[in-house]
Amino acid sequence: MNANQNKFIGVHLCLSAARNGFSITIVFSTRIGIHTFIAGSLEKAALRAAELGANTFQIFSASPRMWRARAPDPEQIRLFRKARERFDLRPLAIHVNYLINLASVDETVRAKSILAFRGELERAALIGAEYLVLHPGNCKGQSVEEGITAFALGLKEAAAGFEAGNRKKPLTVLLENTAGSGCSLGSRLEELQSIRELARDLTDLAVGFCLDTCHLLAAGFDVATQAGLETTIRSIEESIGFTQVRLIHANDSKTPLGSRVDRHAHIGAGHIGLAGFRRILTHPKLRRKAFILETPIDQPGDDRKNLDTLKSLATLPLTKASRVMKP
Repeated sequence: MNANQNKFIGVHLCLSAARNGFSITIVFSTRIGIHTFIAGSLEKAALRAAELGANTFQIFSASPRMWRARAPDPEQIRLFRKARERFDLRPLAIHVNYLINLASVDETVRAKSILAFRGELERAALIGAEYLVLHPGNCKGQSVEEGITAFALGLKEAAAGFEAGNRKKPLTVLLENTAGSGCSLGSRLEELQSIRELARDLTDLAVGFCLDTCHLLAAGFDVATQAGLETTIRSIEESIGFTQVRLIHANDSKTPLGSRVDRHAHIGAGHIGLAGFRRILTHPKLRRKAFILETPIDQPGDDRKNLDTLKSLATLPLTKASRVMKP
């Protein structure tokens, strides 16, 4: 396996043989990857991403369903960083523990969440991740405004005295949009922006956004159609802006538009569809973002199949590409 095999970089031309000569394809998305798992070692997660053909990836830094976690082994960190450098795997995103709810009013859950998130920050800095992805949490028992405030204050407490270390780029916490089920925060883009503004005032953390395509559709953003995607793009521009959108979670949706139910599907097998993902991947506002899959693995090889599908959709014949080349 050659390190250069994983480079899917820049907008470039690909020539392929056709019956009457050559066809020209434009490759837009620069970073396309997948969530891999650290069972066995950190290094294996990076090597698996490279083996699948990814050039960016996401991991959990510990078990996503346990409160307690140990610091990673220094030798494993060294090997992991070496593998990332060898195969040009960047950026690295770490998804936080599913149990963390910084918006909770329950004193026990809140205390555990703050402690666990502090651990996530420290492990992400040690491992060398660029991004730490966090859900805004559940505000059950309080208003949305109170939940947003509780989340920001929890973030402040968890980050008190945190130092990212001597890094070329600081660790950035990414707030992920949600499907909007129950009392979960973050299905409305304005909520994400409010959290970021409070976090900016209360902490020294760099805070941006991660947008999940499945969550967007479930929350009522019609990213599956051309007109709906353009409306969604305008909504993003008018609320959170694109500068701070650092990462896209690329997941199809088992449930329809506005369902408020978060169920990831294989790319093309859900309500967004292949045409929807092609439009997303090649949109001028999105094509330079990093895309990371969180699709299910129902059968062996599903991870590779979804990754290959996503990469193939990030291309357009020259005749179509010329229509979307303007930034």
